[in-house]
Amino acid sequence: MYIIIVSRGLRNLAKGGDMNIYVGNLSTEVTEDELRQEFTAFGQVTSVNIIKDKYSGRSRGFAFVEMPTVSEGQAAVAGLKGKTLDDRTLDVSEARPRSDKRGGGSYGDRRGGRFGGGGRQRRY
Repeated sequence: MYIIIVSRGLRNLAKGGDMNIYVGNLSTEVTEDELRQEFTAFGQVTSVNIIKDKYSGRSRGFAFVEMPTVSEGQAAVAGLKGKTLDDRTLDVSEARPRSDKRGGGSYGDRRGGRFGGGGRQRRY
């Protein structure tokens, strides 16, 4: 019987080697090309995705950058964490996997009654 213990970095290698990086506290004026240029100093960039508001189309202030190797990704995280870009200090870290606990959905899991009527709790 074999027991395999996988660290976070090695887990990424098992999935093909790509490292997904979270970039927070972005100025709404930063473009994907500018962000790509910052990360290219640490290695090849697979993709850059600035998250935008679905109604206004404006940046929500964070992005995800994908790099092909964990070593390049870790170098980029170390080199860019705390760097200033467009008068904003970047928050750069390895992206966490999406959880299933996202907001939205039905009214059933919210307070306020069976049909989502809501309102304040009454005390008698």
